Amino acid sequence: YFGAAAELGEKSINFFRRSHSFLLFGWDGSSWICSRLANKIGLFFGTQTGNTESQAEAIAKLLGNVDVYDIAKAEPQDLQAYGCLIIGCPTWNVGEMVADWDGFYPDLAQVDFSGKKVAYFGCGDQVGYADNFMDAVGILEERISELGGQTVGYWPIAGYEFNQSRAVRGEQFVGLAIDEDNQSKLTDQRVKGWVKQLQVEFGV
Repeated sequence: YFGAAAELGEKSINFFRRSHSFLLFGWDGSSWICSRLANKIGLFFGTQTGNTESQAEAIAKLLGNVDVYDIAKAEPQDLQAYGCLIIGCPTWNVGEMVADWDGFYPDLAQVDFSGKKVAYFGCGDQVGYADNFMDAVGILEERISELGGQTVGYWPIAGYEFNQSRAVRGEQFVGLAIDEDNQSKLTDQRVKGWVKQLQVEFGV
């Protein structure tokens, strides 16, 4: 391994900057590997009614330098490519993930989340589903944290009224809670505030 890399010398690792995204090329002993470095962000969303997709687009536009993926069309290697991730999932039915995230959930184990910063957001109904508000985001955060992900983008529970949530840690949600059913007038303000927070926590 090291002999092959040494023989290739300086050509074994090269950095390229394309559209503000660094690429690392290196020899892994049998083939050339390529991965994006941490300065570009991958946003992966699932949606049922389109609300989460709309918020994903708004977040990406405000944050900039973001690649947006529908999780229904994504592969584990897509998540692997980024050092900073944003995960978007609404809570569907009674405390469940939408079908596309539910289907992808077993594949999370194929991603090495070690060293990755991961932020979460989701849409929910704090009145109609007060006992399960934002549960889907909590389910994903629990699993990804088990796999080594570092959660960023915590959001205060102040200003929301609900009974229980798997997405709460202490006095904070694990990510941005969006309620278009009951607090739609607050959504833009919340999204903008959260994006400013991510700019600091992601270092972008």
